[in-house]
Amino acid sequence: MTRPSWRRLLAVLLFLLACQQLAGAGLIKAKAWLAPILIERAWAQSLSRGGEPVPPWPWADTWPVARLKVPSEGLERWVLAGDSGNALAFGPGHATASAALGSAGLAVIGGHRDTHFAFLRYLKPGSELHLQLPGGHWRTYAVAALEVVDASVQSLPVSSGVEGLLLVTCYPFDALQPGGPLRYVVHALPGARAQGVRYAM
Repeated sequence: MTRPSWRRLLAVLLFLLACQQLAGAGLIKAKAWLAPILIERAWAQSLSRGGEPVPPWPWADTWPVARLKVPSEGLERWVLAGDSGNALAFGPGHATASAALGSAGLAVIGGHRDTHFAFLRYLKPGSELHLQLPGGHWRTYAVAALEVVDASVQSLPVSSGVEGLLLVTCYPFDALQPGGPLRYVVHALPGARAQGVRYAM
C-alpha cells in the first residue's frame, strides 16, 4: 500500500474513533437528560398505585421512594431506594440500614457533592425541607445543625427514637480528588422541634 493510501486509511480510522467517542459522550448526556424524566414518571405511577415501588426503567435495581423539595433553593430531588453507586448515579439514595423515611428514627439520605447534593452547602439552620412519602403525604423538616464528620474515625448514628433526616455528602465540595473520608452532614428534624436541637455524633 502506498504512503497516501496509508494516510487516507489512518485519517478514516481516526475519524471513526472520534465519532465513537462523540457518540459515547452523547449517550451519557442523553442518559443524564432522560433519567430524571423517567424517575419522575415512576414516582407519579407509584403515588397512583398507593406507594407501590415502580422502577423507572425495566432493568433498574432501584426506584423512587420519596420526593424532596428545598424551597430556599427552588429545587426538588427524587430520592431512590438504596445508596449503592448505581442508585447514586441517578439521584440521592435512602440508606436501607437507616430508619424508614417519615418514621421514628434517623433516616439517612446520601448524594454526590458535585451533582444532586451540591445544594447542601447553601443550607442554613432553620432551612425548610419538604419530603413527600409514597402514600402521597408530606413531612416538613427544618435544618437543626450542619457538621463535617471524618468517616474514618466517626460513624453516623442510624438509630434514635427521634424522627429525623440526615442528608450526607462528601466534603469538601470543591475537592479535586473524590473519595476522601470527610462527610458533610445536614441534620434535620420535623418542624419546630428543630430549634436548638442537634444530634451527638
